[in-house]
Amino acid sequence: MSYGTIVSTQELAAHLDDPSWIIFDCRHELMDHDAGARAYAQSHVPGARFAHSERDLAGPKTGRNGRHPLPDPQTFIAWLGRNGVDNGKQVVAYDFSAGSASARLWWMLRWLGHETVAALDGGWEAWVRAGLPVTREVPQPSPTAFRGQPHGDRWVDVEFIRSHLDDASMIVVDARSAERFRGVTEPIDAVAGHIPGARNRPFKENLGPDGRFKPAAELRNAFAAMLAGGRPEQVVHQCGSGVSACSNLLAMEIAGLRGSRLYPGSWSEWIADAARPIARE
Repeated sequence: MSYGTIVSTQELAAHLDDPSWIIFDCRHELMDHDAGARAYAQSHVPGARFAHSERDLAGPKTGRNGRHPLPDPQTFIAWLGRNGVDNGKQVVAYDFSAGSASARLWWMLRWLGHETVAALDGGWEAWVRAGLPVTREVPQPSPTAFRGQPHGDRWVDVEFIRSHLDDASMIVVDARSAERFRGVTEPIDAVAGHIPGARNRPFKENLGPDGRFKPAAELRNAFAAMLAGGRPEQVVHQCGSGVSACSNLLAMEIAGLRGSRLYPGSWSEWIADAARPIARE
């Protein structure tokens, strides 16, 4: 059996010794870029490799391409191969329960055409609460070859957003908090507000009190209400830098609402050009 959205702690625990499963620890904090690496060094799921959101899951920043631009595809493909990922592997990513870096890795593998990838439901906290094994031992993966290529139908660029601002065929969904969306506060980026016409769906609303995703039917109803008759294929997800937006994309997939896309540059790229319009409300 393969998994393409989420796996439970019990399912992952049952495959810890399965060589066809590859685990990535994606723990990350926006305001402390090395917090995830420190947490990994202290304790992690046995066999997990560490994926750094700033170095492994993002490319070089130019000042105009956002805070977490996509890496060069061939660079990312080579990194996957060094970590033992080939096209026959089931990949599982986890981070903090309310985090989104695991969803970013999930999306990036799908971007390259690898569908057998899932996020650990409930993240690190759920694993620890369940009393499952942890270790400080760092695995030594056997390098292999991963083959993939970017799928253009999985994402859009800034020019697509700009050229479709007044087009009803595009529904932009912003995953940031309501306060950041409205422009009331902006603790990270230089300009507050949102892309004109965007709708707000804070990614944490996809989770229950235990940090796990809400049931598929509940997610489906919530997104259907927000889309107000729109189709999943019309949706473009964004956030501050293309990370937490992946959580909304994952939630829609869990809900059976497939075909939405990611705007990787997101708000931090949008505001790099003062000529692009912004909205506040």
